Amino acid sequence: MPPRHPQPDSGREHALDELSRAAYSLSAADARLRGRATRTPGALSLTHARALRALARNGPLSIRELAAATETTPPGATQLVNGLVAAGYVTREQTPGRKAVAVALTASGRDRHDERQAILQRALDTALADYDVAALDSAAEVLRQLSAIYDRL
Repeated sequence: MPPRHPQPDSGREHALDELSRAAYSLSAADARLRGRATRTPGALSLTHARALRALARNGPLSIRELAAATETTPPGATQLVNGLVAAGYVTREQTPGRKAVAVALTASGRDRHDERQAILQRALDTALADYDVAALDSAAEVLRQLSAIYDRL
């Protein structure tokens, strides 16, 4: 008798398909947000927001450090900084004894970061109020795994 192969779990397949669709929806929402950020004064893309958050947490960073913190390339970080400088959210400062410049938050950048974080926190609290800490931790892990999968594609 030939060996039996387990039948695929159609419930799991469906759940994974739904997760994949949700991930694509998240990616599409990010693209729409990036579009608004290029057309609307004061709008921040997720990458802009990550940059402001990294600078708020760490203080001034070099372009290379900011690129690592925002999960982008140094040329991408340079373009990002150009936009943030134009918006008045960051400055470039020459670091004594170093060739690299440091990118630092302005008071306006700090205010914009704080405002966006407060809005995001309220939105998350409201939309995810029915999920306990364990469910939120699991969701965070799933998102990290999806990021790793997408990096390998």
